[in-house]
Amino acid sequence: MSNLSVPAAAPARSEWWADAVVYQIYPRSFADGNGDGMGDLRGIVARLPYLERLGVDAIWLSPFYKSPQADGGYDVADYRQVDPLFGSLADFDAMLQDAHSRGMKVIVDLVPNHTSDEHVWFQEALASLPGSPERERYIFRPGRDEVPGSGDGNRAPNNWRSIFGGPAWSRIPAADGSPGDWYLHLFDTKQPDLNWENPEVQEEMRSVLRFWLDRGVDGFRVDVAHGMVKEKGLPDWDGVAAMVEGTAGTRPGATPPGDAPGAHTDAEEPHRAVSPVYPPSPFFDQDGVHEIYRDWHRVLAEYGSDRMMVAEAWVEPAERLALYVRPDEMQQAFNFDFLLAGWDAERLAEAVEASLAAAASVGAPCTWVLSNHDTVRHPTRFGLSDPTTFPKGIAADDEQPDAALGLARARAATLVSLALPGSAYLYQGEELGLPEHTTLPAAARQDPTFFRTRGAETGRDGCRVPLPWSGDLPGYGFSDRLNGQATQPWLPQPESFGPLAADRQDGVEGSTLELYRAALAFRSAHKLGRGAVSWAGVHAPDSGLLAFHNGDVLVLANMGFASAPVPEGYAVALSSGPEPAEEWAAMREVPVDYAVYLLRK
Repeated sequence: MSNLSVPAAAPARSEWWADAVVYQIYPRSFADGNGDGMGDLRGIVARLPYLERLGVDAIWLSPFYKSPQADGGYDVADYRQVDPLFGSLADFDAMLQDAHSRGMKVIVDLVPNHTSDEHVWFQEALASLPGSPERERYIFRPGRDEVPGSGDGNRAPNNWRSIFGGPAWSRIPAADGSPGDWYLHLFDTKQPDLNWENPEVQEEMRSVLRFWLDRGVDGFRVDVAHGMVKEKGLPDWDGVAAMVEGTAGTRPGATPPGDAPGAHTDAEEPHRAVSPVYPPSPFFDQDGVHEIYRDWHRVLAEYGSDRMMVAEAWVEPAERLALYVRPDEMQQAFNFDFLLAGWDAERLAEAVEASLAAAASVGAPCTWVLSNHDTVRHPTRFGLSDPTTFPKGIAADDEQPDAALGLARARAATLVSLALPGSAYLYQGEELGLPEHTTLPAAARQDPTFFRTRGAETGRDGCRVPLPWSGDLPGYGFSDRLNGQATQPWLPQPESFGPLAADRQDGVEGSTLELYRAALAFRSAHKLGRGAVSWAGVHAPDSGLLAFHNGDVLVLANMGFASAPVPEGYAVALSSGPEPAEEWAAMREVPVDYAVYLLRK
């Protein structure tokens, strides 16, 4: 481990995003404003005062666009319309205005790699002949012959596999009803990939950007930002790419109920989980994506210097990820190395050092994230027997976490992430210490990965369960009641959510909600997002102690097996533990699985 002394990667300019704390809202599961069991825009508006009090600088909304919801809205049928599930464009405008009035920026999701198969473009492609302009908006190819020279085209154009499991190609009928061409879908069959070599596709997405920028949004989170461009010739590839590096949590022979919602008939055997980069794939992290982002950078610049993009790019190593945030491309990229490090001092220290160095090399701010809508929540991951594992969902017959241990570690990891320079992203409900729903019944699952792998991958439903707002109300207050009634939430909530409901923690000293409020206030007061870090003299990751300075703050995170002493001359300003402040005033050591902020006396 080198002697870290990396200046904050944030630019010298004062853009809001350089050190913003961004709160991710998964609209289906945040708050239901009309009592139908599905979260919506009016529910978000009703909870904006809560987010304002929490102390976040911005909100990021996962897709709320018109969609058949085959993949939770990441299958977009119309990029310019709000799905009726969530409200209307007028509701969006009202939400945006309210957020801005409270000093919060608004980032929206952009899904440029693929559309829904119900998008008007794809429907036009299906109704058109091979080689037509309508087909050229997507990636259609004739099949390979089962027997060379037979002309039957019964084999897919190449051997690529879907990130969600099963084949990445589906065949459509020809005009005469016989088997026709194949189309590419790196995700679900209902998510056909766009052809980014087509100028019409490029111009359409510029128009979509301008549509939302004209409405006043402050930025975009770009889904699958390392996708879109495919290697010319679409060569065969023997690897199997994963959206997230991690273990599949496979249970041999697992199959979903035949009538489960969202089931697909083309699901095949489980796919192996490998790194998203190694061996290099012909459809991820191709150099051509960078020209797309240079183009979009110019579009955003038409609206001033404070609009931004953040890349969801599962790219390794950190130096490769840094290419996405060069001065003429995006402004930020999610730091998944930090997320994947788990509860391990050496791995976290390496991720911090590599991330800060890579970001500084291109003059961009780092980002720090521990959970999102695609990952098992970190209080649950950190409670497993190996807190560095990264399961793709957890089911009732998998290892169950130690909830108390996982929450203690999660609280400590939060203090670490919020003390680092750059921007921090929070996933809805983590401020309540919410765990993964690890016993969700198969009949309730809706994630296409569960069905396309025949249940071998548990999928992401467990981290998407609707939030608990009141410990005493049905559905824990997720839905506003109409005429005294409220529909049950779209996914069932575990009993563990009751004691963690927002109203049960509000104003309670030592609660996770109050810890987050205090940590965000401390971060703002001490300008930690704009600071610079260096390893402290007591830093000893091989012994489980992570220790660094950021300005006048010393951060200690004890991930080892013995208590660590508090250095002389420092006072504890904030601790991840539940103990009252007066108890900490007398303590001179940091217990295992705790983190503290220290200030010089």
